[in-house]
Formats: sequence, structure tokens, C-alpha cells
Amino acid sequence: MQTLIESGIAFIIVLQRLGDWLIAPMQFFSYLGNEEFFLLVLPLLYWSVDSALGLRVALILVTSNVLNNVGKLAFAGPRPYWVSTDIHAWWSSETGFGIPSGHAQNAVSVWGMFAAYMGRRWIWVLSLVIIFLIGFSRMFLGVHFSHDVIIGWALGALLLWLFVRFWKPAAEWLDKKTMGQQIMVGFIVSLIFIVVGFGASSLRAGYQVPEIWISNAALAGTELPAPLDPNGTFTSAGTLFGVAIGAAWIHSLGGVQASGPISKRAIRYVIGLIGVLILYMGLGAIFPRGEGFIFYLLRFIRYTLIGWWVAGGAPWLFVRLKLAGRNTGDNSI
Repeated sequence: MQTLIESGIAFIIVLQRLGDWLIAPMQFFSYLGNEEFFLLVLPLLYWSVDSALGLRVALILVTSNVLNNVGKLAFAGPRPYWVSTDIHAWWSSETGFGIPSGHAQNAVSVWGMFAAYMGRRWIWVLSLVIIFLIGFSRMFLGVHFSHDVIIGWALGALLLWLFVRFWKPAAEWLDKKTMGQQIMVGFIVSLIFIVVGFGASSLRAGYQVPEIWISNAALAGTELPAPLDPNGTFTSAGTLFGVAIGAAWIHSLGGVQASGPISKRAIRYVIGLIGVLILYMGLGAIFPRGEGFIFYLLRFIRYTLIGWWVAGGAPWLFVRLKLAGRNTGDNSI
């Protein structure tokens, strides 16, 4: 591992010598793999473009996040600027372990799912270019080694293959269940996410972040390492459960069209996004933050409500406001 780290440092130094002019475009591509980006784009897909695609992307994203958290705890690898002051940290919002790269993994999962669903060659080419540039940006910005990115790509590709291979039989199996049974399946899977996350955390019981990592992060002007924070697991688990509730409920009502005039699609997105922001920011301000059962439960509830709103609450409101009609076509919810 030390050899990989040393060679990785040398490689990143070479990349960063390409010039400061690359910082802004690399930050842009890095943003395409960020949580905030997906928070804005996923509802757009689901409400106003193609809900079947939106559902696939949402589920593979939350699954990828859990898998990535487990991988980070298993490897417990540093970020480049934690171990070398010769590396500039041009992306300051990372506190978790470095390997595997979540941005690289999610890029393959999400953009790969988009390309696989659309099934067009030019979309595959575009998606592969975006996947590469997201991974490259993480190295250039000094937040990931090359092996972090490569392993992230590999895990994302494996997850993408599993989703594409088993989506249809799993969907057919679920379609035969009642709404209550579908919701229960979602709840069980969300509990599995939590158990797996805590199981991975137990691998690092008593772990202490090396002082040199903390001091180097401080020198770089970034957030300090906090690699054992389990909040990401509860975010993913809650989101999955909320999406399961919303999707099962709205499907039981006959589905909702994601198609329609551009004006109605735009209004849907604006109204729905207001609801997301109210839940995301409002509950974020109300619910206390910390460590312990009650804090994790509140986070789970917060993201369950967000997932429910996106998958069920907002589409129901769209029908009531006559912004969407009921439909069970290919691009319906």
C-alpha cells in the first residue's frame, strides 16, 4: 500500500503542474458526481422526464453509497493531501477515507445506468467520457489517488452489471406483491443497509485517525478527517425506504405520467423541488445532530420523508393540481 501511495503522490503532483486553469473545469466535473447534483437532477428525471429511469438511478445511487461506505471502512486508506503537504487540496469538503472513490463509483453506477437504460451508442460514449473526467478530476483536485479511482470504477461497474442483470426479474417479483409487502421489502432492505454499515464500522472499533493526517488536512485548509461518521448509511437507508413507500403507494393508485407539455414539466419540477428543499433544509435545521440512536433515527426519518415526497407525495400533488395525469405507460410512475 505504501508503494501505491508514494507513486500516487508523484502522479498527482505531475497532474497539478498542468496548471491552475484546470481547477474550475475539474471542479465542475467533480460536481457531476456530488450529492447536491443528484439531489437536484434525480427529481427532475423522476417527475418530468422518465420515472422508470429516475427510479433505477435513485436505487442504484443509494446502494452504491452504502457499498462505498463499507469499502472505505474496509480499506481505511488516506486521501492524498492527508499524507503529503506537496499536494494541493482543491476540493475541501471530504472527511471520509479515500479508497474507493465514491465519486468514481457513483459515476459508473449512475451515468452507466442512464446509458444502459437509453441504449444508444452516442449516450454510452458521452457517459463514458463523463465517467472518466469525474475520476480524473478527483485525482487532479488532490482528493483521491489513482488506485482509489480505479477501485471505485470497478465496484461501480460490478454494481451496474448486477442492477441491469437482475432488475427485470426483481421488478416482476415485486409487482406480484401487495403495496404493504412492497413497502416491507423496502424496509427490510433499508435495515440490511444499516446492519451492513454498522458491521463495517465494527471493523474500525477503537480506530484513531493518525495525527499527521489531521495536521496535514488543517494545513491544506480543508475539513478535518472524520472517517467513522455513520450518517451516510442512515441517509441512504432512509432514502431507500422513503422511495419504496412513495413508489409503492403511487403505483397502487395507477401511476402518474412523467410526460406532458414542457410548461407542466417545469412547474412540476419547481413545486416538487420546493418540497424537497423544505424537508432537506427545514428538518435539517430542526432536527438536532450528533452521535447516538436518537440522532441517527431522526436522520433516517428526515431522508425517509424526502424519499417519500420525491417518489409519492409530489406525484400525488401533481395529479391533484392537474399538472399530470394517471398513466401506466413506459414513462409513468
